[in-house]
Amino acid sequence: MEDIKHYMQQLGIEARSASRAMARASTETKNQALKAIASAIRRERATLLAANATDLEVARSNGLEPAMLDRLVLSEKGIATMAEGLEQIASLPDPIGEMSDFKYRPSGIQIGKMRVPLGVIGIIYEARPNVTVDAAGLCIKSGNAAILRGGSEAIQCNQALAAIVHEGLTAAGLPTSAVQVVATTDRAAVGELITMKDYVDVIVPRGGKGLIERISNEARIPVIKHLDGNCHVYVDESADLDKALRILENSKTQRLGTCNTAESLLVARSIAQQALPSLAAMLASKGVEIRGCNETRALVPEAKPATDEDYYTEYLAAIISVKVVADVDEAISHINQYSSQHTEAIVTENYTRARQFLREVDSSSVMVNASTRFADGFEYGLGAEIGISTDKLHARGPVGLEGLTSLKYIVLGDGEIRA
Repeated sequence: MEDIKHYMQQLGIEARSASRAMARASTETKNQALKAIASAIRRERATLLAANATDLEVARSNGLEPAMLDRLVLSEKGIATMAEGLEQIASLPDPIGEMSDFKYRPSGIQIGKMRVPLGVIGIIYEARPNVTVDAAGLCIKSGNAAILRGGSEAIQCNQALAAIVHEGLTAAGLPTSAVQVVATTDRAAVGELITMKDYVDVIVPRGGKGLIERISNEARIPVIKHLDGNCHVYVDESADLDKALRILENSKTQRLGTCNTAESLLVARSIAQQALPSLAAMLASKGVEIRGCNETRALVPEAKPATDEDYYTEYLAAIISVKVVADVDEAISHINQYSSQHTEAIVTENYTRARQFLREVDSSSVMVNASTRFADGFEYGLGAEIGISTDKLHARGPVGLEGLTSLKYIVLGDGEIRA
């Protein structure tokens, strides 16, 4: 235990020192590092696939659940996406040093704000090896240092990616300690990381509800987080049913194990008889089990009865809860009660109801006529995301470059003194 404590403290000391170098690094230097990492990822794809294959073999032998295995898989396409994400981050405007909101005061001074890095960001995540690259890229561009603690199930791939990131940092003349990937799988390392308030400024957990609850309860450092991804699709009475079918299919069945997958379907009563059988047939053809209210079961005989708990549940599996609602008002009320405030979508051709849904649904991403699967930093043009926040302070929704910065007041004067 003392060895783990000493190891993590050393990472913290090095990260704090590196954060100062990153805060003053030029945009050109940071972009050079990102492009070098992207190039090395493409060059080393065979090494990364082999490391991932080793991780998958161990994970399967250890009985890792299907949703986690799905997140662990790294494909050729996934490697290309990681590299593309870094290049997209490099192409984005650098938020650091941006000045805004200048106003003259009667005293003659000028007051404004400047965007600055948060400092050292600790990121704790499970399975997904792409998080290593996304987090590294965003922290580099936003002038932060990062301590990354991936799950034990991805240790081989994460270490291979760490070597690539260090290569890119070195090529740009930046300290390799700007991005450190924790090399131990000992869970005690997490306990240390979330309490190192002298060295770490914010913690971002990405993973299952159990992990995030633990971090939230035990951390002595501010946390950016979301617990569940209980996302909804509401099919309004004025919906285009072809759109509804495509949106629901993509929202629920493209991938089952992600936080932006739809877990609940709401259908307006006036079109339920017309819409629900075809929506249910599509879900059934994809192997999705339906758990519905009494009205749903009357129209879809194979549906199982839904409990109140079903409407709260993030399944991460081929199951969906379904409810027939009176109108958009009841849909909004249901969503605000049962959702996890992650992502909700309405399918409608009615502009007024679309605006009402956008205004009144209390979630971090709210969509009109689009799949919930778009709730993602890469899809939002952020290059990547460090996580999704359902909190209301500091950052909300996919957290990209701007979410990894803070603002400080700056004052410009010409010899003024306070009277």
